[in-house]
Amino acid sequence: MTKDLTSGSPLKVILMFTFPLVLGNLFQQFYALADTIIVGRFCGVSALASVGATGSVNYLILGFVIGVCNGFAIPIAQLFGARDYKDLRRHVANAAWLCIAASVVLTIATVALTRPMMQLMQTPDDIIDGAVIYIGWIFAGIPFIFLYNMVAAIMRALGDSKTPLYFLILTSALNIGLDLLFVIPFKFGVFGAALATDISQVISGVLSFIYLCRKFDVLKMQKDDLVFSKKACVRLMGIGVPMGLQCSITAIGSVIMQWAVNMLGSTAVAAVTAAGKTQNLLTVPLESVGTAMATYAGQNLGASRMDRVRKGTNSAMLIILVYGLASAFILHFTDVQIMGLFLDTAKEVDIVAMGRQYLFWNSVFFVPLGALIVWRYTIQGLGFSSLAMLAGVAEMIARTAVAIILVPILGYFGAELANPAAWVAACLFLYPAYRWTCRQLDNRLLAAKLHIQGDHAETVL
Repeated sequence: MTKDLTSGSPLKVILMFTFPLVLGNLFQQFYALADTIIVGRFCGVSALASVGATGSVNYLILGFVIGVCNGFAIPIAQLFGARDYKDLRRHVANAAWLCIAASVVLTIATVALTRPMMQLMQTPDDIIDGAVIYIGWIFAGIPFIFLYNMVAAIMRALGDSKTPLYFLILTSALNIGLDLLFVIPFKFGVFGAALATDISQVISGVLSFIYLCRKFDVLKMQKDDLVFSKKACVRLMGIGVPMGLQCSITAIGSVIMQWAVNMLGSTAVAAVTAAGKTQNLLTVPLESVGTAMATYAGQNLGASRMDRVRKGTNSAMLIILVYGLASAFILHFTDVQIMGLFLDTAKEVDIVAMGRQYLFWNSVFFVPLGALIVWRYTIQGLGFSSLAMLAGVAEMIARTAVAIILVPILGYFGAELANPAAWVAACLFLYPAYRWTCRQLDNRLLAAKLHIQGDHAETVL
């Protein structure tokens, strides 16, 4: 069930590992999009805006959860690459203890603060009640979001990017079915959409955990593997927490941007929601290449193969360039059709026009977006997640500047420039950060090699 990424053609290895991730992330998008599509089509524009208004807050919290889980998996990938299976199991067990503790704290805090958060963002009065109901129930499912994402991250760290896909296919179908059931005949509205997501998350998390325990021999735990380890927890948190914060810091800029869009009214919120969901579908392969690079870099660092890390990064950039240009071109001709998933394009002409403008200015910058994703995930896979977190700070500053300065001056057009500004700012930081990280690790590996050679020479003498 495991897969070694430390040998073979880097381009071929990354493509083969990425393909199941693309399918998995697409189903993850469908999983999330089901709420937006069904609510938008059957409950109207106001309900669509209610769900859309929660997007940045959703990412602020759940992005932290997903980032932490992916961060916890990086030491596991490094230990797998180094063939240190005993320490690998210890890290997996301690990652579980940390996730349990974090899920309890986050669930209580977020559910209690749901309405104050939406009020702070100046959510329009006509959609705030629906937004609070939707996001409050989503946050209630945080423990199972932790469970699934931690299990999926561990599988990917061990080289298995296919199994998480199978569980996503199953639970996405279940989520869509429950959405249709709760929203149409039961008429539960946004509450029904959130409830469907929660039930699907429970099933996804439990089934994937059972599979992980039964099918991965390298994770067969002994009693001493389950003991709390301060050293393992410090290492896990040293990578996981900065990755979670990086997602949350990036989301803070999105929250501020959402606040600015909210001030433009519910029509602008609906347009950004439809366009943003459309964009998310097109950028799934970019995120998937990045996720693959985190595991690839982690395993190859564990095997002391920085040369393969560099070759892999170059191969990933080639993939990004080709896909980024092609997807921007295709989106120009398919944007209306994709937005038609979320709203009636024949009736909501103004919203569609605003959405098309938003998508145009964002798609022009898909290649810089892909580049920052590759550099960020590679740096994280190499264990420098605190450095990658600073790129999130750059994104946050750029989005905040646009929200405070450009949106009041340029209105909706200013909102269209928020993402491109954030992506360019992150790239300007991440490229030199990537080069510096590689040099640092080259020096460490060289020093370790010379130390071993010195010890061997002394033994011979």
